[in-house]
Amino acid sequence: MQTESLLTRTKKLLASYDLHARKGLGQHFLVDGGILKKITAAAELSHADTVVEVGPGLGVLTQELAEQAGKVIAIELDEKLSGILEENFKNSGKVTVINEDVLKVKPSELPMKKTGYKVVANLPYYITSAVIRHFLESENKPALMVLMVQKEVAKQITARPGEMSLLSVSVQIYGKPKMVDKIPARSFYPPPKVDSAILRIETYPEPKITKKDAAGFFDIVRAGFSANRKQLANSLANGLKIQKSDIIPLLQEIKIDPARRAETLTIDEWLLLCKAFNRKMSC
Repeated sequence: MQTESLLTRTKKLLASYDLHARKGLGQHFLVDGGILKKITAAAELSHADTVVEVGPGLGVLTQELAEQAGKVIAIELDEKLSGILEENFKNSGKVTVINEDVLKVKPSELPMKKTGYKVVANLPYYITSAVIRHFLESENKPALMVLMVQKEVAKQITARPGEMSLLSVSVQIYGKPKMVDKIPARSFYPPPKVDSAILRIETYPEPKITKKDAAGFFDIVRAGFSANRKQLANSLANGLKIQKSDIIPLLQEIKIDPARRAETLTIDEWLLLCKAFNRKMSC
């Protein structure tokens, strides 16, 4: 079976290079060929595409991407894995390997066109949110992101009003997320303790907030979620160090009940709230 052969191949590669999965880097190697196909299908690749792959590991997904895309930029933090990737893809003509921490690499400085690239990655759980923000908040945003992330994180990111969080607002202000499929832990070697999911984020041509307003907008959102499940007026007052008596009329003016909770607000309501602060105070 393909899953077994990919698992066997992964184990042989690790043994031949005297490697093991580094727990500190959150390394879990994908060993399910069916999942590989689902990832590339979600990315809707063509030979016109440039793909940035984060954490390519042994290059199993990299190979699939190189066969379907025009160019692959693989960013790998592990120096030994980076060297193996360079050796294995030296004759490809399509794959560029960068040995660096992705969070220190500006997307605008990558060797590619300035628009239209895609990000595909099997992200270590501990840097998932940071990597997503890194690309979505950059000046050179991807057109699409297809990511393997922890299932619970995918649920948070794709949440609807009633279950929203700071993370879901932070992503949905820049693009439309969708959980494509769930991935059982057994699809990785070594298997993680939790299941994963394929997350697709289709970025908007322009974010719902301007770069100028972004800092103030997220100050308000963070304040709103600062006190778990408290009424919005209380959370905003405490988080922003403003009198509740100043917050309530502002919320009423934009027809948001002060007794509501932050998780119930829509993206549009957060935007209205930021505009109200701009007018009355300072957003």
